[in-house]
Amino acid sequence: MSILVAPDSFKGTYSAAEVAAAITAGIHDAGGSAMQLPVADGGEGTFDALCRGLRASPVRVDVVNAWGEPLQAIVGLAADGTAVVEVSQASGLVAARTTPQDAVSASTYGTGLMISAAVNLGATSILVAAGGSATTDGGAGAVRAIKENGGLGDARITVLSDVTTTFLDAAQVFGPQKGADPETVLLLEERLSRLASELPRDPSGVPRTGAAGGLSGGLWASFDAELVSGAEAVLDAVDFDSRLSSTEAVVVGEGRLDSQTGEGKIISAILDRVRQAGRGIPVVAVVGSVHEDLGTYTKNFADVIIASDLEALHAAGRAIATRQSTI
Repeated sequence: MSILVAPDSFKGTYSAAEVAAAITAGIHDAGGSAMQLPVADGGEGTFDALCRGLRASPVRVDVVNAWGEPLQAIVGLAADGTAVVEVSQASGLVAARTTPQDAVSASTYGTGLMISAAVNLGATSILVAAGGSATTDGGAGAVRAIKENGGLGDARITVLSDVTTTFLDAAQVFGPQKGADPETVLLLEERLSRLASELPRDPSGVPRTGAAGGLSGGLWASFDAELVSGAEAVLDAVDFDSRLSSTEAVVVGEGRLDSQTGEGKIISAILDRVRQAGRGIPVVAVVGSVHEDLGTYTKNFADVIIASDLEALHAAGRAIATRQSTI
């Protein structure tokens, strides 16, 4: 019996690839057959998942971080002209810096430089993974960088995100995560409102325009970027549906199973596709923890296994293989 192991990362702990490898090793040790397919939904791990799925080659480019300090980032470039850009590499909270984190001055200019580099490399389709930003500039920095470097030419931008937050809500929803206190959130809200009125078209009430502190809205308004579900885009890129056709069980995973899991996250997208397949394929969730607010959502799974370290993930794989062999 073949088991498809398709986990997201355990944020801040293990990458999706590490989780998939540990679970798969446990399945193999118990005599089972498994295929690894690490996934993501627009945030952490999306770049790696897309590059694997698209067979994109890494290209190093010189950019700046959210506070203007020089650094190198990696653009993924596929043979079909698709490029993959990860916002967090240049404009993220985790990007290297020596200056203090400041939510007001943080800019997406470096992400714009990555997009421009992709255009110069010959990309015609640019996928922008919007998770993990340190910014709430409404994409003003990125738009400026792109225009200063000659624009997009014939290239098209698609922004991938795991949120549907609108442009004007970006400061309130995400600002505190980026170091903004209540007074600063109000300042950022006022700046986004002013920017919305100045852009070529108003992103204010458009779903997904608030991703990456409004970066997605700025790209939508200035360059007609397409805004899509990161989960669905990743599943398409890794050819999930064809892999599912030869699978008898699916393992999903994330750091915490909670009320947000069913709101556009990768596990929700996988459950939808399994249902659409119409074969009654069992789905097992292996997660770091389960929040008490999850309620009846657990009924979507044949089993939910708690595993918070690599040894436990390996044991979970063994348990899943043993369970599936008796079905």
